[in-house]
Amino acid sequence: MDFVALPKIELHAHLTGSISRQTLHEIWLTKSASGSTALQDPLLVIPEGKHDFNLETGSFFPLFSKYIYALLTDEPSLRRATTSVLQSFLQDGVVYLELRTTPRSTPHLSAERYISIIVDTISAFEAANPELHTRLILSIDRRHDFEKASSVLSLALSSFNNNNNNNNNNNNNHTSSSSSPSPSSPSPSESRSESPIIVGLDLCGDPTALPNGQISLFTPLFQKARAAGLGITVHFAETPSSASPAELRTLLSWRPHRLGHVIWEDEESKQEIARRKDQVCLELCLSCNVWAGMVTGGFEGHHFGGWRAVEGVKVTLGTDDVGIFGSPLSNEYRLVAQHFHLDKSQICALARESIDHIFGGEQEKERLRRIMWT
Repeated sequence: MDFVALPKIELHAHLTGSISRQTLHEIWLTKSASGSTALQDPLLVIPEGKHDFNLETGSFFPLFSKYIYALLTDEPSLRRATTSVLQSFLQDGVVYLELRTTPRSTPHLSAERYISIIVDTISAFEAANPELHTRLILSIDRRHDFEKASSVLSLALSSFNNNNNNNNNNNNNHTSSSSSPSPSSPSPSESRSESPIIVGLDLCGDPTALPNGQISLFTPLFQKARAAGLGITVHFAETPSSASPAELRTLLSWRPHRLGHVIWEDEESKQEIARRKDQVCLELCLSCNVWAGMVTGGFEGHHFGGWRAVEGVKVTLGTDDVGIFGSPLSNEYRLVAQHFHLDKSQICALARESIDHIFGGEQEKERLRRIMWT
């Protein structure tokens, strides 16, 4: 089966973790030539072929905090990196993408400007490559205090509400007009005016931060986001420290649409998630979990198999950080076909299973139903 040609939906991809080593190297070359960085060459820090950056040993998160973030400090580097990520997903046969990122201020950019550059780059890329539609999820980091987390929500709501107001004004103008649409005008499903670029809120970051249900600090923020119509996705049970029943109860009180990773759940938690199978989709990332030492038993022992056996539970495959773990979405589908013995019809059904769980709106879902294989 041609897994690249298979039209795919990617719902769990971190922007900065999806940048290829070659792109990071090229950004480093530019900065190094101008004397604006003292960092090592990315090809030395993240050498080709090395993917075993482990969460437990502490080799994973410093790649971002001490290195990748320090390269993406200005507009040219951020635009270049974002465009490269979008191009890679497009070439891998992804037709709908939800990237997620944490707003960051840098020596050259405010957090607001950081996000506006990404949004503008996504818009420009989609205009030139309409076969890939991309939306953005803003992430609250578990290490944030309440004030910082509130600023992330404010950014998301500002974009989301502005777009909704513009849509309402456009709808009123269309209603009052007696003219017919031009034959060359895009159909509703081809137009991006239905939804904003920023469509959701995420909880991510070092799973050892705020253990034992302390994430309740963020409850008012996620409740406000949900009430405003933003999609809610949260990382749960990446490690045992973030897998307590108390933490799951807190997360589920936010009424999330999707749960990411869901590795170390106990039987009580697994039953609780299964009871909500009509409300929550699971974002599962095989290569990330195996290479980062988050699961035992290799690919055959990955919990994808266990969750697929629970009737009615919906699963979407994601790459998480393809720039670090080196497995594009097409390879994730190849891996589940190989290790869990899925045939072509089952793979196509799995790919289409994601449609109802995107944050991009009903018209986008209709577009995907038309173009994704059966």
